[in-house]
Amino acid sequence: MAQARPSMQELIRQRRRAGFVGRGAERAAFRENFDVPPEDERHRFLFHVHGNAGVGKTFLIRELEDIAGERGALTAWVDEGVGSVPEAMATLSRQFGAHGHRFKELDRLLAAHRERRHEAEAAAVALLESEPEGVSATGMAVARAGLVGLGMVPGVGPFAGVLDAAQLARGADRLRAGLSARFRNQEDLQLVLSPETILTPVLLSELSQTASAVPIVLFFDTYERTGPFLDRWLHELMTTHRYGELSADVVVVTAGQLPLATRWGGFADFVADIPLGPFTEAEARDLLADRGVRDEPVVAEVLRLTGGLPVLVSTLAETHPAEPADVGDPSGTAVERFLKWEPDPLRRAAALACALPRTLDADVFRAVVDCPEEQFDELYAWLQGMPFVSERGNRMRYHDLVRVPMLRLQRRQSPRGWTEHHRRIAQTFTRWREQAEAHLDPSEFWTEVDWRELRLAESYHSLCAGPRAAMTTALTDIATACDHGDDILRPWVRLLVEVGEDADVPAVRMWGDGLTEAHATGGAAEVLRLLLSRARGDEAWLAQARASRGDALARGGDHQMALEEYDHALVLDPDLVRAYRGKVLTRSALGDYRGALDDLRRVLELEPDNPYNVFLRGEHQRILGRYDEAIQDLDRGIRLDPNQEFAWASRGAARLKRGELDEALADLNRALELKPDYAWALARRARLWRAHGDRVSQLTDLDRALALQPDWAWGRCERGDALRGAGRDEEALVDYDRALALDPGYASAFASRGASLSKLGRYEEALADLDRALELNPSYAWALERRATVHRRLGADDRAVADETLAARLINGGPWTGRTPPTNRP
Repeated sequence: MAQARPSMQELIRQRRRAGFVGRGAERAAFRENFDVPPEDERHRFLFHVHGNAGVGKTFLIRELEDIAGERGALTAWVDEGVGSVPEAMATLSRQFGAHGHRFKELDRLLAAHRERRHEAEAAAVALLESEPEGVSATGMAVARAGLVGLGMVPGVGPFAGVLDAAQLARGADRLRAGLSARFRNQEDLQLVLSPETILTPVLLSELSQTASAVPIVLFFDTYERTGPFLDRWLHELMTTHRYGELSADVVVVTAGQLPLATRWGGFADFVADIPLGPFTEAEARDLLADRGVRDEPVVAEVLRLTGGLPVLVSTLAETHPAEPADVGDPSGTAVERFLKWEPDPLRRAAALACALPRTLDADVFRAVVDCPEEQFDELYAWLQGMPFVSERGNRMRYHDLVRVPMLRLQRRQSPRGWTEHHRRIAQTFTRWREQAEAHLDPSEFWTEVDWRELRLAESYHSLCAGPRAAMTTALTDIATACDHGDDILRPWVRLLVEVGEDADVPAVRMWGDGLTEAHATGGAAEVLRLLLSRARGDEAWLAQARASRGDALARGGDHQMALEEYDHALVLDPDLVRAYRGKVLTRSALGDYRGALDDLRRVLELEPDNPYNVFLRGEHQRILGRYDEAIQDLDRGIRLDPNQEFAWASRGAARLKRGELDEALADLNRALELKPDYAWALARRARLWRAHGDRVSQLTDLDRALALQPDWAWGRCERGDALRGAGRDEEALVDYDRALALDPGYASAFASRGASLSKLGRYEEALADLDRALELNPSYAWALERRATVHRRLGADDRAVADETLAARLINGGPWTGRTPPTNRP
């Protein structure tokens, strides 16, 4: 059977590796390390490659990555695309998952970290705006100092000493106190204040499990950019037991412009320090000779021009120059000389055109290079093989040392050509984006990676072509990105920085710098505050940005300020449905269900056939006890969209309240068919089993629900009630204790714990809990009845009678507000 031929890309990669000249000692040392057991003192756990730009650091560690693969190691790669330690862990986890090694627990905690971080950033902005001086320079400094003091601004920690110590202490203390009040769960608090302490032990555990089957090599490139926030963490991870044990079958490779920090000084026995400088004259001559460049005048000119920088020596060698360039040529840079020495005008044009996009693949190459179809494969393969082109996944990118002067050359030589080229590329990305949208619902655009990358590329080239015209659209996209989390927002903030540099547009650079600082200090809410403070004119855009900021504040728990932002948005655009819907959810979070229902009427006037709006009104009707109206809405919503588990679960809960047990069971079962891990539906079905007297099924569903959502106070209280109903009061107390640790103001949990304590004969403790429940909710009839029982046990009959009388009055004629469950929100 014939063996499959390797792909073009693989053949190019093999040829480039075969032609790798120099760095032989470094490659050999890394290769031999695989043959040295970790217990041997000659084994090295860390290789640090360092040297100035252009000396070939990335090219060398790509070679080391290939060597690791040949030795059967699993590899993962982190570079300047990450902005924090949690992001670095997420990148590692994603790459290991792509190789079939999923880090499930780490992924779960990373998702929780992102959610809690958004809440904390909004809290920081709320702190800022609650200052007496509002958004003054002093107030801003205090809020930023709080974030820096708590280590929540990546990379700033090492410079905290240059900030005012009193401001740091004041801001950090206030923010820490605010976050402690917001996050009653200690793990949630630590996921904000010190995420590494929660995430890293899980990473180490999952790395160790994987390393037991296959050796692992972790690569950290562009360390001069990531080291400020990664280096201390990596040092502690490798040299201390702070986070647990790191498998000895893991090797780390870092590469940056600087030597390792002094903190590594005492660990030279396990570090291989690899300083890279320019090629020696002998190495440069060897490389040129290997490429067939041997004419001494030409060799001398290459050596003079490149200074021995490997990327430039390799680039010029690939052109096989036959004679020295004119020494008096004023063209200025090695890249321009390379273009002059390249005799093929089509290759010269392709090299310049392909510098314009930030990344390349075959489709982008075809779009930017004007060449006959029969020459496409040869020309694309030629560019792939050039030393200044590196591969990242399925994409290629130019080395900055080559791309930056190529961009500058084109921008200066032909400003009109620069504009026209970028406009054409932007139009291509617009067409591709619109094609992608044809297969998506508009609500899915921002959740799709491919769509976001096309939109980013379209924006980059539109801004380079005409920054004044494209800026409003870019800022609108940034405001929208604020709705979708840091991982999506960060590339948009970075985009403006890149355009400001690449196109040399000071106004765009100013926006990029300002948004970068805002994002570091206050996340999405602070980015939106900056956008709003500078925005002018376009009321529709301002309304959307106000609504986005309302969403960010609501996610952070600052509901009152969120309502103010939604109201500002509605002044600007009275028909902005997302602002009304934001008010609905925010009022619901505040327990103002009637107010939410009033806003929902306006939502349904504006979007009468949106099934989500209909579901939402049905759910609020259910919460308010209007079960007939709720079922009417939910019936209609399910007809509009029968695949929403939220609606089935809500209708099941409403039917359960009406005593329609068979119909309720059918609805809840359908919700769980659509979403088997739907904790709320499981807890509701548990109530149905209770109505049937099926304690076993009730506890089974509650156990499943809490396995999915362990920090759910209501779910804990429900299981406590189920255990109490089964006569297992000692076990019930564990769940009640946990519920109250999660929510210290949970009246129902106090009352239920009091009931179990009473059954166990612990009357004084029971009385204290029931007193507390009634302090929190004086009209809680069920708690009054339980307290009456305890009073009788303690001989206080007069108090028992008083409680029984009040309970009867509440049950027969007054409102009963004791055990309202939380809303079933998606």
